[in-house]
Amino acid sequence: MFDPMNDLSGGGQGQGDDDTSAPKPAASGGDSKQYGDEIHSITIRAKQRTFYIDLKKSANGKFFKVSEKSRGGRKTTIMFDSEDLQAFIDAFSEMKGKL
Repeated sequence: MFDPMNDLSGGGQGQGDDDTSAPKPAASGGDSKQYGDEIHSITIRAKQRTFYIDLKKSANGKFFKVSEKSRGGRKTTIMFDSEDLQAFIDAFSEMKGKL
């Protein structure tokens, strides 16, 4: 199973990924860590926050990285496997129907 956290800078498990010899600068969202190669990125500017949705690819496969940055500069990030995208779309569609 895909584990996006496996690609965090520093490896953490001591198994030495040969694919991550040198971290690259982040392409969007002001991140200081590189999680994978960016395929596509979208920025959503909301009232009090900015959201960054990135489709990325690593040695483990494709995944989404969703980051939220508040006006105060606080940043929160979640990552999920690309295989789970339809579940998120279905959940958002259900929520939209409740508005």
